[in-house]
Amino acid sequence: MNTIAAYDTDDARWAAVQQREAAADGHFVYAVRTTGVYAQPSSAARLPRRENVAFFDSAQAAEAAGYRPSRRAQGDRTRAAAERAALVARACRLIEASETPPPLDALAADLGMSPFHFHRLFKAETGLTPKAYGSAFRARRLRAELSAPEASITDAIYGAGFNANSRFYEASDQLLGMRARDYRAGGAGADIRFAVGQCSLGAILVAQSQRGICAILLGDDPDTLVRELQDQFPRARLIGGDAAFEQWVAQVVGLIEAPAIGLQLPLDVQGTAFQERVWRALREIPPGATASYTEIAERIGSPRSVRAVAQACGANRLAVAIPCHRVVRRDGDLAGYRWGVERKRELLRREAQA
Repeated sequence: MNTIAAYDTDDARWAAVQQREAAADGHFVYAVRTTGVYAQPSSAARLPRRENVAFFDSAQAAEAAGYRPSRRAQGDRTRAAAERAALVARACRLIEASETPPPLDALAADLGMSPFHFHRLFKAETGLTPKAYGSAFRARRLRAELSAPEASITDAIYGAGFNANSRFYEASDQLLGMRARDYRAGGAGADIRFAVGQCSLGAILVAQSQRGICAILLGDDPDTLVRELQDQFPRARLIGGDAAFEQWVAQVVGLIEAPAIGLQLPLDVQGTAFQERVWRALREIPPGATASYTEIAERIGSPRSVRAVAQACGANRLAVAIPCHRVVRRDGDLAGYRWGVERKRELLRREAQA
């Protein structure tokens, strides 16, 4: 397998085409001047003469230059996607089977790839870096270990792959959002500050954990929002916000009124690895734009996970900050929204005006 760090020269790209490297797909396409078509590097089509080949960074660039996709493109993409998925799945199993997070160089070597190329491929397929995937897996394993009543916290720490207590305590706040003993007690002892206010879309509740904003809820009834927060953190200590916290609430209300301004506050985003991939993709949709559930699934490298993407949007508890309102059906229909379709329509209208 070619292990060139980057396909940044025509010679490197031509070598990838000659070897039909599936791992090169998505990095560039090649076009054939004599036929007017373009294809991915792994295309099974007959190899053209080198002097008839031009390279483009993307399919969009090739089409802008007047080329059309090869009729074999769909089949090529399917095969190449399967090969990439198999490589990344193997890497995920290696990460999960390791007692401690394996170094990037070691993972890449196991797959016969350069570290640069492997890192790029892994992130393109999963939406996460290998290190982030490892952290998400360890966090999930740690939660499972802490949920076992017969195991001590020390057992849970080592069971989750931490080979030293000190390393765990350095990372525990980020992994759990609270101390391990508090997590094991169902959030008991964790302080969550919150405040309820009013905005043009109705009632709004903003809550802050030790790590950052952990909930932005919208609705018609303030009491219902407070109960929803209690259900989310059943054993945490809920504390009414003080004057300083009210300034955070004001920033969130400002985001509701003018979504295009963005939110410059730390967020406490806790979900499964898949949910966090979806939520990261949502935050990359610019104000005034929308994307379909299908497009989001493709962006995170899971084109068949459209329904799971919709479920991740529904699980989002950070209204507007994680802009699930910018995701629509493929036909443009607004579909559902956790806080009501009319609020979704109004948010999109404001962004379009801005």
